[in-house]
Amino acid sequence: MQRIFANRARTPEGWLQDVIVSVEDGQIASIQAGQTPQPQDRRVDILLPSLGNLHSHSFQRAMAGMTEVRAAGKDSFWTWRTLMYRFMEHITPEQYEAIAALVFMEMLEAGYASVGEFHYVHHQPGGTRFETMTELSDRVFAAALKTGIGLTHLPVLYTYGGAGEQPLSGGQTRFGNTVDSFAELVTQARAHASRILPGDARVGIAPHSLRATSPRDLAEALMLKDEAPVHIHISEQPKEVADIQTWLGARPVEWLLNNAPVDTSWCLIHATHMTDKETRDMARSGAVAGLCPITEANLGDGPYNGPTFLAEGGAYGVGSDSNVRIALTEELRTLEYSQRLRDLQRNVMIPGEGSVGAAIYLDAARGGAQALGRQAGHISIGNLADLVALDGADTALCAVEGDQLLDALVFAADDNVVTDVWSAGRHMVRNGRHLEREQIVSSYTRAIRSLIDAI
Repeated sequence: MQRIFANRARTPEGWLQDVIVSVEDGQIASIQAGQTPQPQDRRVDILLPSLGNLHSHSFQRAMAGMTEVRAAGKDSFWTWRTLMYRFMEHITPEQYEAIAALVFMEMLEAGYASVGEFHYVHHQPGGTRFETMTELSDRVFAAALKTGIGLTHLPVLYTYGGAGEQPLSGGQTRFGNTVDSFAELVTQARAHASRILPGDARVGIAPHSLRATSPRDLAEALMLKDEAPVHIHISEQPKEVADIQTWLGARPVEWLLNNAPVDTSWCLIHATHMTDKETRDMARSGAVAGLCPITEANLGDGPYNGPTFLAEGGAYGVGSDSNVRIALTEELRTLEYSQRLRDLQRNVMIPGEGSVGAAIYLDAARGGAQALGRQAGHISIGNLADLVALDGADTALCAVEGDQLLDALVFAADDNVVTDVWSAGRHMVRNGRHLEREQIVSSYTRAIRSLIDAI
């Protein structure tokens, strides 16, 4: 059993002082306030529930900073995607694992305890299968084991190259599966995960988007759900909305809510371009909005409709998506700032009055846990010990108490205030550094150099 002594801890009941949190078999076994630390205790200052990073494409971390050159004409998500396809055509399984391990390590050091890996690179360049169908999923599993992050693996069904069942082309051939081959992949991935990953790992499913599937294929793929999370890209770009409306006769979120059994096990990634009715209906469905503010800003997607969604009690979490920058505090503040810039107001992402930092942080913790199928998101007995500790002596935090600590964390601090992170009790970050940092960085450096040489 581990014992964590925290000077301050944020629980659903509020802030507790001099708290001992006991962890057994990866879960929180007891929470006791007003205690005295013992020599065997891990002593920390501020203890919070850790967030889950609900949306990641780990391989895209390797191209961070390489697409910030304006192309001829109007640059957009679609020109970025062309460059991404060209880049990923050269990634080998060994490089994939090294990149994923760096990404997962950086997430843990930023304060995330878990990740939803939206995994759509399945095959060799040109679409030829690997000898082992789950070769690249297995590489993600190896990276999760090496780093200790809590993994919700989300194999992606990507059957078509665009709305209206267009054929796959170019780099998309590494993604492609029929529903039958996708079922085989998911079955194998679940068998491998159950054999080698910790018990908190999950393998869900991810129909990539309405444009990359079809109504028939989506319905068949959902038969593989098996009480696991379902994630899908939706309404990220105006062109996507227009294409789906032309093809299916309804806007993407409208069509999905009317034709699929969307509920609390679903996560709708981005959902950026929605009408007010779609926003309200999505909130009422119980699905989590998977918001990726840094990537959405980087790609020029546009801001989410936060106030309308919150007014209906909608759940949301955050993810680092393209991993152009992995920064938990920046992700949260970018979410709020996007709302302020659009509405010309301050303190938007809260349905009522109170601490905006606390609302955003705690809402994202709960929503992320829901989207990843993890019993986590708050410090409670029986939950997974997904925990993060902060240095309250840091200049960004030293002058505040109570929920103002969360305001300062979200709006003034950097991720370097993180001292410790536990994922299902695995204590992988200590004194701000991952236990395997040197080896992981070394492997990544070799991988990225060989990848760039190939390109």
